[in-house]
Amino acid sequence: MSHHPDPPTRVSAGPLDGVRVVELAGIGPGPFAAMLLGDLGADVVRVDRPTPGPLAGDPAHDVTNRNKRSVVVDLKAPGGPDTVRALAARADILVEGYRPGVAERLGVGPEECMAANPALVYGRMTGWGQRGPLAPLAGHDIGYIATAGALSLIGAADGPPAVPANLLGDYAGGSLYLTTGVLAALLTARTTGRGQVVDAAIVDGTAHLTALFWGMLAAGTWREVRGSNLLDGGCPYYRVYETGDGGWMAVGALEPRFYTTFVALLGLDGEDLPDRADPRNWPALQARFTARFKTASRAEWTAVFEGTDACVAPVLSLREAAEHPHLTGRGTYTEAHGVTQPAPAPRFSATPGTLRLPPAVPGAHTAEVARDWDLPRLSEPPKGHR
Repeated sequence: MSHHPDPPTRVSAGPLDGVRVVELAGIGPGPFAAMLLGDLGADVVRVDRPTPGPLAGDPAHDVTNRNKRSVVVDLKAPGGPDTVRALAARADILVEGYRPGVAERLGVGPEECMAANPALVYGRMTGWGQRGPLAPLAGHDIGYIATAGALSLIGAADGPPAVPANLLGDYAGGSLYLTTGVLAALLTARTTGRGQVVDAAIVDGTAHLTALFWGMLAAGTWREVRGSNLLDGGCPYYRVYETGDGGWMAVGALEPRFYTTFVALLGLDGEDLPDRADPRNWPALQARFTARFKTASRAEWTAVFEGTDACVAPVLSLREAAEHPHLTGRGTYTEAHGVTQPAPAPRFSATPGTLRLPPAVPGAHTAEVARDWDLPRLSEPPKGHR
């Protein structure tokens, strides 16, 4: 009896392996959403412009363009819109982040792209949304989260609202809602054969993130006074404290048993402290905790609290976080293609996400994409592009 070897098993690139995504190049939340889809295994083709935008840096270090391939298309040149429509005809998802109406004027709006592909999910990423009084206006993360009410929640009571980089608006309220939206619409498209437009506005997503606080407002357990509540730094056992060497420790000892451990490890007698449940005692407790944290360095306090249920952690920089034993143990950060960066998240037991490709250099994959997506029009890059 002859034995034939089994064919090699193809390793899945992730749970979205086989899903095709077209990303019309932009900045901020759109590219991050497309990166997340790529991390999860999708074949993401980024359509770059012939000339980079004013905020473009070294593409080789732009981590948000990892796990993508790039082609260059001039949407203002004859044939440019046709090329994008041809890509869209072969795709499952398209993502764009132009101001409302721009994609339509360029000839690559939902109606044009879905004409040849009724099952296409057309994801639109904007700050203000496709409709509304502010929709046509420019904006950035800080203005979106300010308008949505979220920025007012962050910062000390005696200071201005604190700017949370552009994590809260662009990426939490924007990218993650766009990603959730296009994947939900993809499920519907695969069931019904009909795609749809996903209008992901940063103001909508950021407002959605505040759901808990609207409930607390209704219940009377949240005051619209920054830095005076349980979860905004007003509470002495849920805030940050400066250490003797200028570092910071983050305290989150909300539950009574964790608070008991926290107070004991801090070197204080719990019986000697005022009742933590009464907010009138919070200033006195904060003063006691502030004084204690000042007596030692961040490293010393880290050693005291590490491995306990006190719910206290050092405030680490990005580079320090990448070296933390827990995060190195889990592989939360990794080095890929010469750059330290976050690993794909979340984790999947059967189809883990992968870091397959380094950040895409504009136009570097024209021939590959033309072959894989059966697009002869892409075989030659636009004139003047190298």
